[in-house]
Amino acid sequence: MSEPVDGFEDGEVRRLFAEEARAERPDLAVLCLLIGAEADPGLGPAGLDAAQAELDRLAGEMPYRPGGPHAWAVALRDLLGGRYGFGGAPADYQRLDSSLLHRVLVRRRGLPILLSVVWVEVARRAGAPVYGVALPGHFVVGLGPADGQVLVDPFDGGRVLGEGEAGALVAGATGAVLEPSMLEPAEPLEVVIRILNNIRSWAAARPERSDVALWAVELSLLIPHHPARLRHEKGQLLVRRGDFVAGAAELDEYADLVEVVDEPTAERVRNEARAARAMLN
Repeated sequence: MSEPVDGFEDGEVRRLFAEEARAERPDLAVLCLLIGAEADPGLGPAGLDAAQAELDRLAGEMPYRPGGPHAWAVALRDLLGGRYGFGGAPADYQRLDSSLLHRVLVRRRGLPILLSVVWVEVARRAGAPVYGVALPGHFVVGLGPADGQVLVDPFDGGRVLGEGEAGALVAGATGAVLEPSMLEPAEPLEVVIRILNNIRSWAAARPERSDVALWAVELSLLIPHHPARLRHEKGQLLVRRGDFVAGAAELDEYADLVEVVDEPTAERVRNEARAARAMLN
């Protein structure tokens, strides 16, 4: 893949992201690449096209209709994990690149959820019955119907999970017990929200990267039915970054939203807004 040279116009990434998030059938790859364009101003339309072309190229190397879900799983493992070396390691959790699809396609390293996006998008283009599975603490990929589901772990190079291994992953990551509902296909917006949550968590551990936390929150606010608490988080980030007027306004708006159901919280947030405005004096 060649590196992009021209970025988007101001505000265009947000506009495109909002439109795609509200589409009848949101495109997972497009949304993930627009997250990358928000993180990397140099990633313009040509860069998005190059990433889509790479997914198409990889799909073109898949065998034609290899068989049932298990055969698809093996073919994906051999191609993506074997021939091209896609996978992950603990160190990948420390890199923002690991949450950006265009960088994962170049580095062939990433978080479980981004590697799963690669698996899903390549397999979908090749005609496989594929979908993401949002296990607590560890995202994987599913193939086939519920009564014949095959799970693979792209973070481990596409390893096909044996009986009980999905439960072990959940227990190891969260201590929870695997429930059948955890194995249902994840909708594209669910995946995108989880990716943005990961980016916010990455930035929260790095106070000097409040810029990343802010754009991740702002993109999250463009997704329909987002949690109202994100307005509070955005207001706090703006205040932390020295934008006291905008931060106070955001905090007041959040207070107005929650006042009907939680007056004490609303008053506490209004006090935060007053304190932010006082910093202007």
